[in-house]
Amino acid sequence: MNIEKPSYIFTYSIVMVLLVAITLTVVAVQLKPAQDNNIRIEKMQNILSSINIKTTPKDAEEIYKKYIVETIVINDKGEVQTNIKAFDVDLAAEIKKMDKSKRLLPVYIAKMEDGSTAKILPMRGKGLWGPIWGYISVKEDLSTVIGTMFDHKGETPGLGAEISLEIFQKQFIGKKILDEGGKFVSIKVQKGGAPKNDLHAVDAISGGTITSNGVTAMLSDCLSLYASYIASYKSSNQKEQ
Repeated sequence: MNIEKPSYIFTYSIVMVLLVAITLTVVAVQLKPAQDNNIRIEKMQNILSSINIKTTPKDAEEIYKKYIVETIVINDKGEVQTNIKAFDVDLAAEIKKMDKSKRLLPVYIAKMEDGSTAKILPMRGKGLWGPIWGYISVKEDLSTVIGTMFDHKGETPGLGAEISLEIFQKQFIGKKILDEGGKFVSIKVQKGGAPKNDLHAVDAISGGTITSNGVTAMLSDCLSLYASYIASYKSSNQKEQ
C-alpha cells in the first residue's frame, strides 16, 4: 500500500477518528454511573449544609438519611403531589415551564438535634457569568432562617464567587422571609450594607453587585413560588391550635 497516496491518508484519518470516538464513548458510558452518583452525593451535602451540617462524600448519604426525615413535592397552589420524588425534581427545568400550574416544587423536611423541624427549599437563579443556586432552611414558622447554602458555576473569584463562602451565608441566619403579618417579603442582599436590625436584608458582596442582585432575585423569585404552600401550612397549623 502506498502510504503517500491521498486515499491512504484519508482512510487513515477516518479510522483514527472513529477509534477515538468509540474509545471516548465507551469511557463516558463507563464513567456515567460514578458521575451520577457524585452529583447525587453532592446534592445531599448541599441540602445538609443549609441546616449547618457539614459532611464528606463518604458520610453524606448516611447523615442525609438521619436528618432528612421526609420529602414532598408541591404544585403552585401548595398542594402535595403524590408518586413524585422530591430528590428527582430538576428545579431549573421546572422554573422554565411557562404554565405555572405544571411546576413541581420540592420540599425537604429535616429533624434537628433539638427535636425541632426545619423545611428546606431549593433555589435557582442567574449570576453575572452563569447560573447560581442554593438551598434555604427555615424553622417551623416557615419564616425564620436557620441556614443557607449558595453556589455558582462561574462567578468571579474574590467577588461574586463569595456567595459560596460561609461568611456570606451566615448573615442569613435569623433573618425572616415573612413580615410580622405573615406576608412573604423575602430577603434582600443590599449594596452598601443592610441596616443592623433589618430582618429582611443582609450585606451585599463588595465588588459583586450583579451577583448580589442575582441572589436577591433568586430568593424573591424562587421562594415566592412556595407562598401558597407557606400560607396553607400556617393556616392548617392555626386551625389545629
